Amino acid sequence: MPTLDVELNGEAVHDIDAPDSFVTDGPFPVVLENSGRSTHVHLHFDDDLDRAAALDDGNHFVADEATRRVHVSTADVDEPVRGKLKIVTGYGSNTAYVDVRIDPSPETPSESVAVDETFSAPPERHPEIPPGQRAVNALDRLVRSGGVAGAVFGLVAVGAAVAVAVAVDSALVWLAVGLALMIAFGAALLAVT
Repeated sequence: MPTLDVELNGEAVHDIDAPDSFVTDGPFPVVLENSGRSTHVHLHFDDDLDRAAALDDGNHFVADEATRRVHVSTADVDEPVRGKLKIVTGYGSNTAYVDVRIDPSPETPSESVAVDETFSAPPERHPEIPPGQRAVNALDRLVRSGGVAGAVFGLVAVGAAVAVAVAVDSALVWLAVGLALMIAFGAALLAVT
């Protein structure tokens, strides 16, 4: 990608050193390289060039001894477009012009895209795991994650709750034990999945 290099404040304050002409066949950056104190730069395309090239913003601040890149987008053209880029510094105290030509972009030869045969087949699907194997896998994950002590404590607690419910023989106690069993069962399912 060609670059339009512009030096600012090189020999004097608000001095602009830019090439006389610039040729491109696509988007390009204008590189504003400041050799001195901070400055404001205004960039503007004349009417002919403005139809084929565009700046996001025309006014740019370039700090002390800094570099600023300004992107210029270009339209696809069928024939060369010529015009001028106006560069202004010091609030109009110094102006420079660059003759810009935008050529049609060279056509790239159309090449066929090779597609691997593996893309034409659907992806392999793993067979569904039977419920018995899922239970074994869940128990294995429980043991590996150190949940055996919690599972044993839960079983002891459930056994104690059932024993209390049988000893008291109250509907309210059976309801509480049933609720506790549902919560414990739900927590166990969440733990192993």
